[in-house]
Amino acid sequence: MSRIPYYEVENATGKHAELLGKLNPMLNIYRMLANSEQGAKGFLRMGNGLLYRCELNPVLRELAIIRVGRLSRTAYEVFQHERIGREVGVTEDKIAALRDATIEAPAFDDNEKAVLRYTDDVVRNVRASDKTLKAVQAFLTPGALVELTLTIGYYMMVCRFLESMGVDGEEGQAEWLKTAKL
Repeated sequence: MSRIPYYEVENATGKHAELLGKLNPMLNIYRMLANSEQGAKGFLRMGNGLLYRCELNPVLRELAIIRVGRLSRTAYEVFQHERIGREVGVTEDKIAALRDATIEAPAFDDNEKAVLRYTDDVVRNVRASDKTLKAVQAFLTPGALVELTLTIGYYMMVCRFLESMGVDGEEGQAEWLKTAKL
């Protein structure tokens, strides 16, 4: 249950209404974000940039996002990004391994394991160790490494926003949660 009211989207005017009109479907996260016009604008701009305009391999990106969601115990985020992950090629065995918190599972190749270790390190320690940084530097360009780090940080923020505001789950999430091992 939300901890503050959702924004009444039909009350938006001007550029705020224009921005909100582009969001389809109107997810609960967007309805909550809409309480701050400028906050929503910046949030969406960065999120869209990370999702659609980066060189970072989308499978690696989604593995990192799902891992952040699991480490943050944020069902909403994991539910959404398991779906997005499947759309970009994350296989069911990898999703199952993430559900089991097994980042060293044989389902992951060496690069994926390095990304997951790096994600864990950044989430838990803020500053990645030299060891985990060097492991991802071995195969990511500097640009992709920056994008990975920004993605981890952005989705840490998303999880904290979702949990602190009490954003309600979307359709299908309650059923999913029964088997999600979160």
